[in-house]
Amino acid sequence: MPSLIGLIMLMGIATKNSILLVEYAIVARRDHGMSRVEALLDACHKRARPIIMTTLAMGAGMMSIAVIGGLITSTVLSLLVVPVVFTYLDDLDAGAHRAQVAQRA
Repeated sequence: MPSLIGLIMLMGIATKNSILLVEYAIVARRDHGMSRVEALLDACHKRARPIIMTTLAMGAGMMSIAVIGGLITSTVLSLLVVPVVFTYLDDLDAGAHRAQVAQRA
């Protein structure tokens, strides 16, 4: 049972970290007129500290090797893989938008 609770907490933390990172990049693009790369770099730079602090706090509170390993993995994924996936999905969205505009014309 404790490992199941740890797994649920781990999924919640990983999801929260990813949402915060992507949301910060979207707001930076919309409100500050940044390019996608600038917004992602700024988001990773500014959100890395809270993400790592959350990871360290949860890792110190949980004394489970599986949860701590999952935290380290989710932190790396949040800071490295999520921006790459965001870039691909943004390109896909832009391509779909261009196709829709071309279809109307």
